[in-house]
Amino acid sequence: MSRRVQLVLLCEDRQHEAFARRFLNTMGWETRAMRVEKAPGGRGAGEQFVRERYPVELKAHRSRPVTQALVVLIDGDSEGPVARLQRLDQACREAGLRERTSEERVAVFIPTWNIETWLAYLDGDRVGEEKPDYPRPARERDCQRHVDELVRMCRAGKLREPSPPSLEAACGEYRARLSGEPR
Repeated sequence: MSRRVQLVLLCEDRQHEAFARRFLNTMGWETRAMRVEKAPGGRGAGEQFVRERYPVELKAHRSRPVTQALVVLIDGDSEGPVARLQRLDQACREAGLRERTSEERVAVFIPTWNIETWLAYLDGDRVGEEKPDYPRPARERDCQRHVDELVRMCRAGKLREPSPPSLEAACGEYRARLSGEPR
């Protein structure tokens, strides 16, 4: 018996998965009905995997009305969120698909340089998105306190200043595409 997938998470690695799964679950999404597509470890760039897989998952999302949302988490690296999003759109065009529309429940979250920038900010550090080397947690699951802090700020409707622009953009993306009761 197959289960009904309500949420698809497309991400680069286990840290992305742990952060997104905890955040979405805390925000009320049923993560037991989530399918995760993440780059296989040690087989190339996670960014490339997500970029190549994105059109496939977007097409599948459009063809399955029971899938409530597609969530994409990809590092901005040196390109940043705007250029990374343009590359995802280009991958869609190359696959013969139209880019995501504002009505679709397809959220793309792009931390600059990587998610560790967000984790450092959520730990209370003053971060700069031009710095690529914030420390990684010892274990992926250690991000729960970061998620709790982000959820607290989301529910208050305001990030602590100064906040990373890529996290501000991600909060806007969540509000515009995923907030409210999951359908």
